[in-house]
Amino acid sequence: MSGWVERRGLAQAAIGRAARRTRGHFVGATRRLWPFGRSNATRLLFAPHDLRTADPTTASDFYAGYYAFAGRTLRSHGESPFDATPPSDAWAEGLYGFGWLRHMRAADTAIARANARSLVEDFIARRRDRHDIARRPAVMARRLISFLSHSPLLLEGADHAFYERYLRHVSRLTDRLSLALAGAVDGADRLNGLIAIAFAAICLDGQDGRRRRIEILLSEELTEQILPDGGHLSRNPRLLIEFLLDLLPLRETFAARGLEPPRGVMTAIERMMPHLRLFRHGDGALALFNGMGTTPPDLMATLAAYDDARGRPTEHAAYSGYSRLSAERSIVVADAGPPPRGAYSVEAHAGCLAFEFSSGPQRIIVNCGASRFGLPELKLAARSTAAHSTLVLDDRSSANFGMVLGEMRVVAGPRDVRVARQDGADGPEWVASHDGYRRSLGAVHTRRLTLARDGAALAGEDEVAVSGARTELPAALRFHLHPNVRASLVRDGSGALLALASGEVWSFEAGGLTIAIEESIFLAGSDGRRRTEQLVVAFDAGATPRVIWRLHRISAANPRAGRTIADVIAERAAAEPAPDA
Repeated sequence: MSGWVERRGLAQAAIGRAARRTRGHFVGATRRLWPFGRSNATRLLFAPHDLRTADPTTASDFYAGYYAFAGRTLRSHGESPFDATPPSDAWAEGLYGFGWLRHMRAADTAIARANARSLVEDFIARRRDRHDIARRPAVMARRLISFLSHSPLLLEGADHAFYERYLRHVSRLTDRLSLALAGAVDGADRLNGLIAIAFAAICLDGQDGRRRRIEILLSEELTEQILPDGGHLSRNPRLLIEFLLDLLPLRETFAARGLEPPRGVMTAIERMMPHLRLFRHGDGALALFNGMGTTPPDLMATLAAYDDARGRPTEHAAYSGYSRLSAERSIVVADAGPPPRGAYSVEAHAGCLAFEFSSGPQRIIVNCGASRFGLPELKLAARSTAAHSTLVLDDRSSANFGMVLGEMRVVAGPRDVRVARQDGADGPEWVASHDGYRRSLGAVHTRRLTLARDGAALAGEDEVAVSGARTELPAALRFHLHPNVRASLVRDGSGALLALASGEVWSFEAGGLTIAIEESIFLAGSDGRRRTEQLVVAFDAGATPRVIWRLHRISAANPRAGRTIADVIAERAAAEPAPDA
Protein backbone atom coordinates (compact mmCIF):
# COMPACT_ATOMS: atom_id res chain seq x y z
CA MET A 1 0.00 0.00 0.00
CA SER A 2 2.76 2.43 0.94
CA GLY A 3 4.57 1.70 -2.35
CA TRP A 4 1.40 2.55 -4.29
CA VAL A 5 1.04 5.82 -2.39
CA GLU A 6 4.63 6.74 -3.20
CA ARG A 7 4.26 5.91 -6.91
CA ARG A 8 1.04 7.90 -7.11
CA GLY A 9 2.73 10.90 -5.49
CA LEU A 10 5.63 10.70 -7.94
CA ALA A 11 3.26 10.50 -10.90
CA GLN A 12 1.19 13.47 -9.73
CA ALA A 13 4.31 15.59 -9.21
CA ALA A 14 5.64 14.71 -12.67
CA ILE A 15 2.32 15.48 -14.39
CA GLY A 16 1.97 18.81 -12.59
CA ARG A 17 5.53 19.82 -13.40
CA ALA A 18 5.08 18.90 -17.08
CA ALA A 19 1.86 20.94 -17.30
CA ARG A 20 3.53 23.99 -15.79
CA ARG A 21 6.53 23.61 -18.09
CA THR A 22 4.24 23.45 -21.14
CA ARG A 23 2.43 26.55 -19.97
CA GLY A 24 5.75 28.29 -19.49
CA HIS A 25 6.92 27.45 -23.00
CA PHE A 26 3.66 28.76 -24.45
CA VAL A 27 3.78 31.99 -22.45
CA GLY A 28 7.45 32.47 -23.29
CA ALA A 29 6.91 32.00 -27.01
CA THR A 30 3.96 34.39 -26.97
CA ARG A 31 5.92 37.10 -25.17
CA ARG A 32 8.92 36.76 -27.47
CA LEU A 33 6.70 37.25 -30.51
CA TRP A 34 4.69 40.09 -28.96
CA PRO A 35 6.34 43.35 -30.07
CA PHE A 36 4.99 45.53 -27.25
CA GLY A 37 5.31 45.73 -23.52
CA ARG A 38 9.08 45.25 -23.13
CA SER A 39 11.31 48.27 -22.71
CA ASN A 40 14.98 48.37 -21.81
CA ALA A 41 15.85 50.57 -18.87
CA THR A 42 17.88 53.69 -19.56
CA ARG A 43 18.71 54.66 -15.96
CA LEU A 44 19.39 53.04 -12.64
CA LEU A 45 17.35 54.91 -10.04
CA PHE A 46 18.40 53.23 -6.82
CA ALA A 47 20.77 50.61 -5.40
CA PRO A 48 19.23 48.41 -2.67
CA HIS A 49 21.02 47.74 0.58
CA ASP A 50 22.61 44.30 0.97
CA LEU A 51 22.18 43.08 4.56
CA ARG A 52 24.49 40.10 4.15
CA THR A 53 27.81 40.60 5.90
CA ALA A 54 30.99 40.86 3.87
CA ASP A 55 34.66 40.01 4.40
CA PRO A 56 37.05 42.39 2.62
CA THR A 57 39.89 39.84 2.84
CA THR A 58 37.94 37.64 0.44
CA ALA A 59 38.49 40.27 -2.26
CA SER A 60 42.25 39.68 -1.92
CA ASP A 61 41.70 35.94 -2.33
CA PHE A 62 39.77 36.56 -5.53
CA TYR A 63 42.52 38.81 -6.87
CA ALA A 64 45.02 36.03 -6.12
CA GLY A 65 42.85 33.57 -8.04
CA TYR A 66 41.27 31.65 -5.15
CA TYR A 67 37.48 31.35 -5.31
CA ALA A 68 35.74 29.70 -2.36
CA PHE A 69 32.00 28.96 -2.49
CA ALA A 70 29.80 26.33 -0.87
CA GLY A 71 32.66 24.77 1.08
CA ARG A 72 34.88 24.25 -1.98
CA THR A 73 37.86 26.30 -3.21
CA LEU A 74 39.13 26.58 -6.78
CA ARG A 75 42.37 28.18 -7.96
CA SER A 76 42.01 29.81 -11.37
CA HIS A 77 45.76 30.11 -12.12
CA GLY A 78 45.25 33.53 -13.69
CA GLU A 79 42.37 32.43 -15.90
CA SER A 80 38.74 33.48 -15.65
CA PRO A 81 36.88 31.46 -13.01
CA PHE A 82 34.07 31.10 -15.55
CA ASP A 83 36.38 29.00 -17.75
CA ALA A 84 37.25 26.58 -14.96
CA THR A 85 35.47 23.29 -14.32
CA PRO A 86 33.31 23.88 -11.22
CA PRO A 87 34.19 21.57 -8.31
CA SER A 88 30.46 21.23 -7.56
CA ASP A 89 27.09 22.53 -8.72
CA ALA A 90 26.73 24.46 -5.47
CA TRP A 91 30.10 26.15 -6.11
CA ALA A 92 28.94 27.14 -9.60
CA GLU A 93 25.69 28.51 -8.22
CA GLY A 94 27.71 30.70 -5.86
CA LEU A 95 29.90 31.94 -8.70
CA TYR A 96 27.07 32.69 -11.13
CA GLY A 97 24.92 34.23 -8.40
CA PHE A 98 27.49 37.04 -7.91
CA GLY A 99 26.67 37.41 -4.21
CA TRP A 100 30.43 37.59 -3.71
CA LEU A 101 30.40 41.15 -5.09
CA ARG A 102 29.67 42.30 -1.55
CA HIS A 103 33.18 41.26 -0.48
CA MET A 104 34.70 43.33 -3.29
CA ARG A 105 32.57 46.29 -2.28
CA ALA A 106 33.59 45.93 1.37
CA ALA A 107 37.27 46.04 0.39
CA ASP A 108 36.64 49.51 -1.09
CA THR A 109 39.92 49.61 -3.03
CA ALA A 110 40.66 50.53 -6.61
CA ILE A 111 41.98 47.02 -7.24
CA ALA A 112 38.81 45.39 -5.88
CA ARG A 113 36.59 47.67 -7.98
CA ALA A 114 38.62 47.03 -11.12
CA ASN A 115 38.65 43.27 -10.51
CA ALA A 116 34.89 43.19 -9.89
CA ARG A 117 34.15 45.19 -13.05
CA SER A 118 36.50 43.00 -15.06
CA LEU A 119 34.74 39.81 -13.94
CA VAL A 120 31.30 41.25 -14.64
CA GLU A 121 32.46 42.57 -18.02
CA ASP A 122 33.80 39.11 -18.88
CA PHE A 123 30.50 37.54 -17.83
CA ILE A 124 28.40 39.94 -19.91
CA ALA A 125 30.61 40.18 -23.00
CA ARG A 126 31.19 36.46 -23.37
CA ARG A 127 27.56 35.58 -22.68
CA ARG A 128 28.36 33.42 -19.67
CA ASP A 129 24.69 33.61 -18.74
CA ARG A 130 24.03 30.83 -21.27
CA HIS A 131 25.63 28.28 -18.92
CA ASP A 132 23.06 25.76 -17.66
CA ILE A 133 23.63 26.60 -14.00
CA ALA A 134 23.64 30.35 -14.67
CA ARG A 135 20.16 29.95 -16.20
CA ARG A 136 18.62 28.34 -13.14
CA PRO A 137 15.85 30.62 -11.80
CA ALA A 138 17.29 30.74 -8.26
CA VAL A 139 20.72 31.68 -9.62
CA MET A 140 19.29 34.31 -11.97
CA ALA A 141 17.35 35.81 -9.06
CA ARG A 142 20.44 36.05 -6.87
CA ARG A 143 22.47 37.52 -9.75
CA LEU A 144 19.83 40.16 -10.48
CA ILE A 145 19.68 41.24 -6.83
CA SER A 146 23.50 41.26 -6.61
CA PHE A 147 23.92 43.36 -9.77
CA LEU A 148 21.42 45.91 -8.47
CA SER A 149 22.68 46.00 -4.88
CA HIS A 150 26.32 46.37 -5.84
CA SER A 151 25.87 48.65 -8.84
CA PRO A 152 27.83 51.45 -7.06
CA LEU A 153 30.84 49.14 -7.00
CA LEU A 154 30.50 48.30 -10.69
CA LEU A 155 29.58 51.72 -12.04
CA GLU A 156 31.86 54.02 -10.06
CA GLY A 157 34.40 55.35 -12.54
CA ALA A 158 33.02 53.23 -15.39
CA ASP A 159 32.63 54.66 -18.88
CA HIS A 160 29.26 55.23 -20.52
CA ALA A 161 29.63 52.19 -22.78
CA PHE A 162 29.91 49.84 -19.78
CA TYR A 163 26.98 51.60 -18.12
CA GLU A 164 24.79 50.93 -21.15
CA ARG A 165 25.93 47.30 -21.45
CA TYR A 166 25.21 46.80 -17.77
CA LEU A 167 21.68 48.24 -18.05
CA ARG A 168 20.90 46.17 -21.15
CA HIS A 169 22.07 43.03 -19.38
CA VAL A 170 20.05 43.74 -16.24
CA SER A 171 16.95 44.46 -18.33
CA ARG A 172 17.40 41.25 -20.32
CA LEU A 173 18.00 39.28 -17.11
CA THR A 174 14.78 40.67 -15.63
CA ASP A 175 12.82 39.62 -18.72
CA ARG A 176 14.31 36.13 -18.74
CA LEU A 177 13.59 35.60 -15.07
CA SER A 178 10.01 36.75 -15.65
CA LEU A 179 9.65 34.21 -18.45
CA ALA A 180 11.13 31.45 -16.30
CA LEU A 181 8.61 32.12 -13.53
CA ALA A 182 5.79 31.64 -16.01
CA GLY A 183 6.82 27.99 -16.24
CA ALA A 184 7.59 25.17 -13.83
CA VAL A 185 9.21 27.11 -11.00
CA ASP A 186 7.83 26.17 -7.60
CA GLY A 187 8.61 26.61 -3.94
CA ALA A 188 11.27 28.93 -2.59
CA ASP A 189 12.79 29.46 -6.04
CA ARG A 190 9.59 31.10 -7.23
CA LEU A 191 9.44 33.45 -4.26
CA ASN A 192 13.11 34.36 -4.68
CA GLY A 193 12.46 35.15 -8.35
CA LEU A 194 9.50 37.40 -7.60
CA ILE A 195 11.52 39.30 -4.98
CA ALA A 196 14.32 39.84 -7.50
CA ILE A 197 11.93 41.14 -10.16
CA ALA A 198 10.36 43.47 -7.59
CA PHE A 199 13.81 44.93 -6.92
CA ALA A 200 14.34 45.52 -10.64
CA ALA A 201 10.90 47.07 -11.05
CA ILE A 202 11.63 49.80 -8.49
CA CYS A 203 15.35 50.29 -9.17
CA LEU A 204 15.14 50.74 -12.95
CA ASP A 205 13.29 53.46 -14.83
CA GLY A 206 10.32 52.81 -17.09
CA GLN A 207 9.04 49.86 -15.04
CA ASP A 208 5.82 51.22 -13.57
CA GLY A 209 3.62 48.68 -15.33
CA ARG A 210 5.83 45.79 -14.27
CA ARG A 211 5.98 47.13 -10.72
CA ARG A 212 2.21 47.13 -10.36
CA ARG A 213 1.97 43.58 -11.67
CA ILE A 214 4.80 42.25 -9.53
CA GLU A 215 3.40 43.83 -6.37
CA ILE A 216 0.25 41.75 -6.82
CA LEU A 217 2.12 38.54 -7.70
CA LEU A 218 4.60 38.92 -4.86
CA SER A 219 1.90 39.61 -2.28
CA GLU A 220 -0.07 36.58 -3.46
CA GLU A 221 2.99 34.33 -3.30
CA LEU A 222 3.94 35.54 0.17
CA THR A 223 0.39 34.88 1.35
CA GLU A 224 0.63 31.35 -0.01
CA GLN A 225 4.14 30.45 1.15
CA ILE A 226 4.34 32.30 4.48
CA LEU A 227 1.86 30.67 6.82
CA PRO A 228 -0.37 32.64 9.23
CA ASP A 229 2.01 31.86 12.12
CA GLY A 230 5.03 33.16 10.15
CA GLY A 231 6.54 29.86 9.12
CA HIS A 232 7.35 28.85 5.56
CA LEU A 233 5.62 26.00 3.75
CA SER A 234 8.94 24.13 3.67
CA ARG A 235 9.11 24.29 7.49
CA ASN A 236 12.79 25.24 7.06
CA PRO A 237 13.98 27.96 9.51
CA ARG A 238 16.96 28.76 7.28
CA LEU A 239 14.70 29.96 4.49
CA LEU A 240 13.12 32.49 6.85
CA ILE A 241 16.57 34.04 7.32
CA GLU A 242 17.18 34.12 3.57
CA PHE A 243 13.81 35.67 2.76
CA LEU A 244 14.06 38.30 5.49
CA LEU A 245 17.53 39.35 4.28
CA ASP A 246 15.89 40.25 0.96
CA LEU A 247 12.43 41.40 2.05
CA LEU A 248 13.76 43.93 4.57
CA PRO A 249 15.88 45.79 1.95
CA LEU A 250 12.96 45.53 -0.48
CA ARG A 251 10.75 47.30 2.05
CA GLU A 252 13.42 49.97 2.48
CA THR A 253 13.80 50.42 -1.27
CA PHE A 254 10.08 51.03 -1.73
CA ALA A 255 10.21 53.66 1.01
CA ALA A 256 13.33 55.29 -0.46
CA ARG A 257 11.53 55.65 -3.80
CA GLY A 258 8.57 57.25 -2.04
CA LEU A 259 6.40 54.22 -2.80
CA GLU A 260 4.09 52.35 -0.46
CA PRO A 261 5.45 48.82 0.13
CA PRO A 262 2.98 46.09 -0.84
CA ARG A 263 0.79 45.05 2.04
CA GLY A 264 1.80 41.44 1.49
CA VAL A 265 5.46 42.27 2.07
CA MET A 266 4.73 44.19 5.27
CA THR A 267 2.51 41.52 6.83
CA ALA A 268 4.88 38.69 5.85
CA ILE A 269 7.77 40.39 7.66
CA GLU A 270 5.59 41.00 10.70
CA ARG A 271 4.69 37.29 10.86
CA MET A 272 8.16 35.91 10.17
CA MET A 273 10.10 37.81 12.83
CA PRO A 274 8.45 36.31 15.95
CA HIS A 275 8.31 32.88 14.32
CA LEU A 276 12.09 32.93 13.83
CA ARG A 277 12.51 33.59 17.55
CA LEU A 278 10.63 30.36 18.30
CA PHE A 279 13.70 28.36 17.23
CA ARG A 280 16.29 30.38 19.15
CA HIS A 281 18.24 28.68 21.93
CA GLY A 282 19.98 30.47 24.77
CA ASP A 283 23.21 30.70 22.79
CA GLY A 284 21.42 32.46 19.93
CA ALA A 285 21.58 29.47 17.57
CA LEU A 286 18.44 28.14 15.91
CA ALA A 287 17.08 24.63 16.44
CA LEU A 288 18.04 22.13 13.76
CA PHE A 289 14.90 21.11 11.90
CA ASN A 290 14.08 20.49 8.23
CA GLY A 291 17.16 21.88 6.54
CA MET A 292 18.52 24.24 9.21
CA GLY A 293 22.29 24.07 9.57
CA THR A 294 24.84 26.44 11.05
CA THR A 295 23.27 29.61 12.44
CA PRO A 296 25.12 32.67 11.09
CA PRO A 297 25.49 34.88 14.20
CA ASP A 298 26.27 37.99 12.17
CA LEU A 299 23.10 37.67 10.11
CA MET A 300 20.99 36.93 13.18
CA ALA A 301 22.36 40.09 14.80
CA THR A 302 21.45 42.04 11.66
CA LEU A 303 17.90 40.71 11.69
CA ALA A 304 17.58 41.43 15.41
CA ALA A 305 18.35 45.08 14.68
CA TYR A 306 15.34 45.16 12.34
CA ASP A 307 13.05 43.36 14.79
CA ASP A 308 10.68 46.13 15.81
CA ALA A 309 8.65 44.04 18.26
CA ARG A 310 11.46 42.34 20.21
CA GLY A 311 8.73 40.62 22.19
CA ARG A 312 8.30 37.08 23.35
CA PRO A 313 8.87 34.40 20.72
CA THR A 314 5.98 32.42 19.34
CA GLU A 315 5.26 29.52 21.73
CA HIS A 316 3.12 27.38 19.44
CA ALA A 317 3.06 27.58 15.65
CA ALA A 318 0.03 25.47 14.80
CA TYR A 319 0.24 25.96 11.02
CA SER A 320 3.99 25.30 10.80
CA GLY A 321 3.95 22.48 13.33
CA TYR A 322 6.46 23.67 15.93
CA SER A 323 6.24 24.24 19.68
CA ARG A 324 8.45 25.92 22.25
CA LEU A 325 8.50 25.29 25.99
CA SER A 326 10.49 27.59 28.24
CA ALA A 327 11.04 27.83 31.98
CA GLU A 328 13.72 29.96 33.62
CA ARG A 329 16.90 29.28 31.60
CA SER A 330 15.71 26.08 29.91
CA ILE A 331 14.22 25.85 26.42
CA VAL A 332 12.62 22.99 24.50
CA VAL A 333 11.83 23.23 20.78
CA ALA A 334 9.78 20.38 19.32
CA ASP A 335 8.67 19.35 15.83
CA ALA A 336 4.96 18.48 15.71
CA GLY A 337 4.06 18.82 12.06
CA PRO A 338 3.77 16.60 8.99
CA PRO A 339 6.51 16.96 6.37
CA PRO A 340 5.84 19.40 3.53
CA ARG A 341 4.93 18.11 0.11
CA GLY A 342 6.16 18.54 -3.43
CA ALA A 343 8.78 21.15 -4.23
CA TYR A 344 8.70 22.38 -0.63
CA SER A 345 10.09 19.07 0.67
CA VAL A 346 13.49 19.08 -1.07
CA GLU A 347 15.23 19.80 2.25
CA ALA A 348 12.62 18.39 4.64
CA HIS A 349 13.60 15.83 7.27
CA ALA A 350 11.88 12.80 8.77
CA GLY A 351 12.06 14.26 12.27
CA CYS A 352 8.45 14.31 13.42
CA LEU A 353 8.23 14.59 17.26
CA ALA A 354 11.98 15.26 17.54
CA PHE A 355 13.03 17.90 20.06
CA GLU A 356 16.01 19.97 21.14
CA PHE A 357 16.81 21.05 24.68
CA SER A 358 19.10 23.76 26.06
CA SER A 359 19.99 25.17 29.44
CA GLY A 360 21.11 28.78 29.44
CA PRO A 361 23.76 29.25 26.74
CA GLN A 362 24.42 25.52 26.44
CA ARG A 363 22.60 23.24 24.04
CA ILE A 364 22.27 19.69 25.41
CA ILE A 365 19.97 17.59 23.21
CA VAL A 366 20.12 18.43 19.50
CA ASN A 367 19.42 17.01 16.08
CA CYS A 368 22.28 16.32 13.69
CA GLY A 369 21.38 19.26 11.45
CA ALA A 370 21.61 19.60 7.68
CA SER A 371 24.47 18.94 5.28
CA ARG A 372 23.74 21.26 2.34
CA PHE A 373 27.04 20.87 0.51
CA GLY A 374 28.15 17.41 1.61
CA LEU A 375 28.01 14.10 -0.20
CA PRO A 376 24.52 13.00 -1.30
CA GLU A 377 24.73 10.02 1.05
CA LEU A 378 25.47 12.27 4.02
CA LYS A 379 22.71 14.71 3.07
CA LEU A 380 20.17 11.89 2.91
CA ALA A 381 21.40 10.32 6.16
CA ALA A 382 21.00 13.66 7.93
CA ARG A 383 17.36 13.73 6.83
CA SER A 384 16.56 10.30 8.31
CA THR A 385 14.67 9.83 11.56
CA ALA A 386 17.76 8.28 13.18
CA ALA A 387 19.56 11.64 12.82
CA HIS A 388 16.99 13.24 15.13
CA SER A 389 16.28 13.09 18.85
CA THR A 390 13.14 11.02 18.67
CA LEU A 391 11.88 7.44 18.50
CA VAL A 392 12.96 5.16 15.66
CA LEU A 393 11.00 1.98 14.92
CA ASP A 394 12.58 -1.00 13.19
CA ASP A 395 15.48 1.17 11.98
CA ARG A 396 13.12 2.95 9.59
CA SER A 397 12.36 6.60 8.99
CA SER A 398 8.91 7.99 9.67
CA ALA A 399 8.97 9.58 6.19
CA ASN A 400 10.17 8.18 2.88
CA PHE A 401 12.23 9.99 0.26
CA GLY A 402 12.23 9.55 -3.50
CA MET A 403 13.82 11.15 -6.54
CA VAL A 404 11.27 13.36 -8.30
CA LEU A 405 12.43 15.31 -11.36
CA GLY A 406 16.01 15.31 -10.13
CA GLU A 407 15.18 16.31 -6.55
CA MET A 408 15.11 14.10 -3.45
CA ARG A 409 11.67 14.87 -2.04
CA VAL A 410 9.43 13.47 0.67
CA VAL A 411 7.07 11.07 -1.08
CA ALA A 412 5.32 9.59 1.98
CA GLY A 413 5.21 10.36 5.67
CA PRO A 414 3.05 11.33 8.63
CA ARG A 415 -0.30 12.78 7.70
CA ASP A 416 -2.23 12.72 10.97
CA VAL A 417 -0.11 14.72 13.44
CA ARG A 418 -1.92 15.82 16.57
CA VAL A 419 -0.56 18.15 19.24
CA ALA A 420 -1.80 19.70 22.48
CA ARG A 421 -0.13 21.80 25.15
CA GLN A 422 -1.08 23.30 28.46
CA ASP A 423 0.42 25.06 31.44
CA GLY A 424 0.22 22.29 34.03
CA ALA A 425 0.86 22.31 37.75
CA ASP A 426 4.41 21.03 37.27
CA GLY A 427 5.20 23.31 34.33
CA PRO A 428 4.46 23.59 30.60
CA GLU A 429 3.26 20.28 29.15
CA TRP A 430 3.27 19.13 25.52
CA VAL A 431 1.86 15.98 23.93
CA ALA A 432 1.85 15.00 20.25
CA SER A 433 1.41 11.91 18.08
CA HIS A 434 2.04 10.97 14.46
CA ASP A 435 1.07 8.10 12.16
CA GLY A 436 4.23 7.94 10.05
CA TYR A 437 4.72 4.27 10.92
CA ARG A 438 1.09 3.23 10.53
CA ARG A 439 1.28 2.00 6.93
CA SER A 440 4.57 0.14 7.22
CA LEU A 441 4.45 -1.13 10.81
CA GLY A 442 0.92 -0.52 12.03
CA ALA A 443 2.20 1.74 14.80
CA VAL A 444 1.44 5.24 16.11
CA HIS A 445 4.01 7.16 18.16
CA THR A 446 2.94 9.49 20.99
CA ARG A 447 5.38 11.68 22.92
CA ARG A 448 4.79 13.70 26.09
CA LEU A 449 7.16 16.36 27.44
CA THR A 450 6.92 18.27 30.72
CA LEU A 451 9.41 21.02 31.56
CA ALA A 452 9.70 21.82 35.27
CA ARG A 453 8.84 25.38 36.28
CA ASP A 454 12.38 26.02 37.49
CA GLY A 455 13.81 24.57 34.28
CA ALA A 456 15.81 22.00 36.23
CA ALA A 457 14.09 18.90 34.83
CA LEU A 458 12.57 17.64 31.61
CA ALA A 459 10.32 14.60 31.87
CA GLY A 460 9.42 12.61 28.78
CA GLU A 461 7.22 9.70 27.87
CA ASP A 462 7.18 7.84 24.55
CA GLU A 463 4.38 5.42 23.78
CA VAL A 464 3.93 3.11 20.79
CA ALA A 465 0.42 1.90 19.97
CA VAL A 466 0.69 -1.19 17.77
CA SER A 467 -2.29 -2.52 15.83
CA GLY A 468 -2.67 -6.05 14.49
CA ALA A 469 -1.04 -9.23 15.73
CA ARG A 470 2.54 -7.96 15.86
CA THR A 471 4.21 -9.10 19.08
CA GLU A 472 7.74 -7.76 18.48
CA LEU A 473 8.79 -4.36 17.25
CA PRO A 474 12.41 -3.16 17.63
CA ALA A 475 12.55 0.43 18.84
CA ALA A 476 15.23 2.91 19.84
CA LEU A 477 15.00 6.26 21.56
CA ARG A 478 17.80 8.51 20.35
CA PHE A 479 19.07 11.63 22.13
CA HIS A 480 21.83 13.32 20.13
CA LEU A 481 24.19 15.37 22.27
CA HIS A 482 25.78 18.70 21.43
CA PRO A 483 29.56 18.34 20.91
CA ASN A 484 30.21 20.39 24.06
CA VAL A 485 28.46 17.77 26.21
CA ARG A 486 30.43 14.88 27.71
CA ALA A 487 28.50 11.73 28.63
CA SER A 488 29.33 8.85 30.96
CA LEU A 489 27.28 5.84 32.01
CA VAL A 490 26.54 5.13 35.65
CA ARG A 491 24.73 2.37 37.60
CA ASP A 492 25.70 -0.34 35.13
CA GLY A 493 24.24 1.60 32.23
CA SER A 494 20.84 2.37 33.73
CA GLY A 495 21.77 6.04 34.01
CA ALA A 496 24.02 8.64 32.40
CA LEU A 497 25.67 11.84 33.51
CA LEU A 498 26.03 14.74 31.09
CA ALA A 499 28.73 17.31 31.84
CA LEU A 500 28.30 20.66 30.10
CA ALA A 501 31.06 23.09 29.24
CA SER A 502 29.33 25.63 31.48
CA GLY A 503 29.94 23.41 34.51
CA GLU A 504 26.36 22.16 34.77
CA VAL A 505 25.82 18.44 35.17
CA TRP A 506 22.61 16.68 34.18
CA SER A 507 21.50 13.13 34.83
CA PHE A 508 19.52 10.99 32.41
CA GLU A 509 17.56 7.82 33.10
CA ALA A 510 14.95 5.83 31.19
CA GLY A 511 12.88 3.92 33.71
CA GLY A 512 15.59 1.38 34.42
CA LEU A 513 16.19 0.47 30.76
CA THR A 514 19.76 0.10 29.58
CA ILE A 515 21.33 3.22 28.07
CA ALA A 516 24.08 3.04 25.46
CA ILE A 517 26.42 5.75 24.22
CA GLU A 518 26.95 5.66 20.46
CA GLU A 519 28.74 7.85 17.95
CA SER A 520 26.93 10.71 16.26
CA ILE A 521 27.77 13.68 14.08
CA PHE A 522 26.92 17.35 14.44
CA LEU A 523 26.62 19.10 11.09
CA ALA A 524 25.90 22.63 12.31
CA GLY A 525 29.19 23.59 13.91
CA SER A 526 30.68 26.94 13.00
CA ASP A 527 33.93 25.09 12.28
CA GLY A 528 32.30 22.42 10.15
CA ARG A 529 31.01 18.98 11.00
CA ARG A 530 32.03 17.61 14.39
CA ARG A 531 31.95 14.22 16.00
CA THR A 532 29.69 13.88 18.97
CA GLU A 533 27.72 11.23 20.87
CA GLN A 534 24.15 10.12 21.36
CA LEU A 535 22.29 8.33 24.12
CA VAL A 536 20.37 5.34 22.76
CA VAL A 537 17.69 3.41 24.63
CA ALA A 538 16.84 0.22 22.72
CA PHE A 539 13.74 -1.79 23.61
CA ASP A 540 10.97 -3.95 22.19
CA ALA A 541 7.91 -1.78 21.64
CA GLY A 542 5.74 -4.89 21.52
CA ALA A 543 6.68 -5.95 25.04
CA THR A 544 7.33 -2.44 26.40
CA PRO A 545 4.98 -0.04 24.62
CA ARG A 546 5.74 2.88 26.94
CA VAL A 547 9.07 4.31 28.12
CA ILE A 548 9.39 7.09 30.68
CA TRP A 549 12.64 9.04 30.77
CA ARG A 550 13.94 12.08 32.61
CA LEU A 551 16.65 14.71 32.35
CA HIS A 552 17.49 16.37 35.66
CA ARG A 553 20.04 19.02 36.55
CA ILE A 554 22.10 17.84 39.53
CA SER A 555 24.79 20.51 39.48
CA ALA A 556 24.53 24.14 38.46
CA ALA A 557 27.12 26.09 36.50
CA ASN A 558 30.11 27.00 38.63
CA PRO A 559 33.63 28.41 38.34
CA ARG A 560 35.04 24.89 37.98
CA ALA A 561 33.58 24.54 34.50
CA GLY A 562 35.47 22.01 32.48
CA ARG A 563 35.82 19.39 35.21
CA THR A 564 35.58 15.78 34.09
CA ILE A 565 32.80 13.27 34.56
CA ALA A 566 35.11 11.32 36.86
CA ASP A 567 35.27 14.34 39.19
CA VAL A 568 31.49 14.54 39.34
CA ILE A 569 31.12 10.80 40.01
CA ALA A 570 33.70 11.00 42.79
CA GLU A 571 31.90 13.96 44.39
CA ARG A 572 28.54 12.20 44.26
CA ALA A 573 30.02 9.03 45.76
CA ALA A 574 31.56 11.02 48.60
CA ALA A 575 28.24 12.75 49.31
CA GLU A 576 26.23 9.51 49.49
CA PRO A 577 25.91 7.88 52.93
CA ALA A 578 27.97 4.76 53.49
CA PRO A 579 26.05 1.45 53.29
CA ASP A 580 25.20 -0.28 56.53
CA ALA A 581 27.79 -2.71 57.74
